[in-house]
Amino acid sequence: MTNFLLKLFIQKNTDSQDPAYRAAVGRLAGIVGIFCNLLLFAVKGITGFLAGSISILADAVNNLSDAGSSIITLLGFHLAQRPADLDHPYGHARYEYLSGLAVAYLILLVGFELAKSSIAKILHPAPPVFTALTFGILLGSLLLKLWLCRFFGSLDKRIHSTVLEAASLDSRNDFLSTSAVLISCLIGRYWGIQIDGIVGLCMAGLIIYSGVRMTMDTISPLLGKRADPMLIKKLQTLVLSHEKILGVHDLLVHDYGPGQCFASLHAELSAQEDPLSCHDIIDDIESDALNQLNVHLVIHYDPVVTDDPEWNTMRALVNSAIQQLDPRLSMHDFRMVRGAERTKLVFDLAVPYSLDRSPEDIKLSIYEALAQQGKAYPLVIHFDAVP
Repeated sequence: MTNFLLKLFIQKNTDSQDPAYRAAVGRLAGIVGIFCNLLLFAVKGITGFLAGSISILADAVNNLSDAGSSIITLLGFHLAQRPADLDHPYGHARYEYLSGLAVAYLILLVGFELAKSSIAKILHPAPPVFTALTFGILLGSLLLKLWLCRFFGSLDKRIHSTVLEAASLDSRNDFLSTSAVLISCLIGRYWGIQIDGIVGLCMAGLIIYSGVRMTMDTISPLLGKRADPMLIKKLQTLVLSHEKILGVHDLLVHDYGPGQCFASLHAELSAQEDPLSCHDIIDDIESDALNQLNVHLVIHYDPVVTDDPEWNTMRALVNSAIQQLDPRLSMHDFRMVRGAERTKLVFDLAVPYSLDRSPEDIKLSIYEALAQQGKAYPLVIHFDAVP
């Protein structure tokens, strides 16, 4: 069914980061979500009112909130497609994150309201009227919610959207909560145990949990979370695939929303290479990054001395000392600054956040390792904290 809807309404399958394609997929998800959830709200609302069941009414209101979430999702994908302008030079793709945050707020609001109604039902219980029609409606809604879960999940795999991932998770939660409602009605009907309000309260807790989780997932990219490790690896592999590139470091990735990713890094090339040739190489790599990974990449050219025997020896010794100290450490921008009286070793050192050693301790350990080799040069180290 998912493939049929995609072929019917979108037809063309393209890059997951293409704004137009993402908007088309988001529009399809929003329309389907609105239609299905409004249908469930109407049917469950009437059923819950006639049966006098707070848990069924709670489930109906939850479906109404899901319809509202789909409207916000639809609007978010539409606004995210707007091009860059004078006030927003990096585009509007973060509207997709903001729509997810609005959905999370709506879910939390509904969850707290349902909790209040369920507590009132626990304090003043009344047996619900459970019929074969009620059973059939709840069973049908279970099947529809299960399909919606798989539908949103399938679309999420195509465009990797936090909003669609949340919609799939929410539909799964709805499936579980409706199952609980059905079980509570059966228990009340055949065993006379009234747990309607308790089930409603549990559903409210599940809705609130989903809202909190969605809030955390959508706030994180807005605050500037760490880039996807797979994207970092692809960028490094792309740059290092060129035979003239000797190394890369200081990779920074800035996420302005899906399809709007900007990155910068330093690329090391031999100082003996022609600068114009190096410029052409960097231009080609930047173009490949945009075409292959949809990343706007800016590369800083770092010339590296490769024909100085003393430089090569000291670089190897320093790198060996660093690796013996901790394999997670990495060095770049190594230089030998030769003065009239002494020579200094200057370099940058990338240190993981998890490494529990002070910069002074690391510097002393490297110096002592070099001193044992008879190479006690003064060290000037610039420490970079990395994930």
